Amino acid sequence: MSGRLIVFEGGEGAGKTTQLAKSDAWLVESGWLSVLQSKGYIQRVVVSREPGGTAIGQNIRRLLLEPASPQALADRTELLLYAADRAQHVEEFLQPQLNQGALILCDRFTDSTIAYQGYGRGLALDLIRQLNQIATNGLQSDLTLWLDLDPEIGLTRTKQRGTLDRLEKTNLAFHRRVREGFAQLAQQHPQRIVRIDANQPEAQVTRQVQDVLKQAFDRWFGENKGLN
Repeated sequence: MSGRLIVFEGGEGAGKTTQLAKSDAWLVESGWLSVLQSKGYIQRVVVSREPGGTAIGQNIRRLLLEPASPQALADRTELLLYAADRAQHVEEFLQPQLNQGALILCDRFTDSTIAYQGYGRGLALDLIRQLNQIATNGLQSDLTLWLDLDPEIGLTRTKQRGTLDRLEKTNLAFHRRVREGFAQLAQQHPQRIVRIDANQPEAQVTRQVQDVLKQAFDRWFGENKGLN
């Protein structure tokens, strides 16, 4: 049995962590988890994140995101730390869980590195793709939900939450380039990446996400039960 990897992506303040948690709860409350388990399609649902999906990754996350000067890390150092976190995450957690038939909901994966370090920082896209290939050993998401939000709105939300992390402190122009990176990726990989309009009220965003998940279950498993 092979599991499925569903990734939630987006810029700062787009609500991806919130929507991931809502999706996790919805799978149980709607009955979808029971349906998929009873048919033997998946064994369980697990949640993870990048950076920080392993104990080693948590230490790397602190290096990457603690509220320090945006200049504290060289751009290439930042890129390599994300790659190191991902390599450990895939080896220790993601691939074993997929091999055991888990449905994984993951907060960020390879597309974030291309958008942030490639389009945002301006590092070579070919280099980043090579590093992603090495770090993942070829693993890709089965579905990526890109929560697309105006960067100005997103950054305003992050400021309202309190202390900003290192990336949230970066200037608006950087975050606009990141958004463009996600847009380019969605255009290049329409079979894998689905845009979610995150400018709408939270409840409407949640409904969009659930609709996309149900379509994915129908495509993967031939299951569309009409559940809420």
